[in-house]
Amino acid sequence: MNAEAIPTQDKLQELARRLKVEPHFLRFGDRTLRHLRAEQKRWDEGAGYLERETFDAFLQLPAPQRKLIREVILTFAKVHGSSTAVADPPQS
Repeated sequence: MNAEAIPTQDKLQELARRLKVEPHFLRFGDRTLRHLRAEQKRWDEGAGYLERETFDAFLQLPAPQRKLIREVILTFAKVHGSSTAVADPPQS
């Protein structure tokens, strides 16, 4: 409570329950919580049935194939000037 330590996860959960707030709010503050909600809303509104079906199929692929598909998608995003394109993944 006096900013000298971060409570353990179980204590944070209990405190959040008693205060009737989300644990993220206690741990990171209101600004971060608003950002998380905005990102979740963008995801929920942007992904329809076909996209979700595609994501499910993607997640079932072996890791090497997922890496290849990710690189293809990021390449398309760069070519089309997407402002949400993710930086190049580290090479392994």
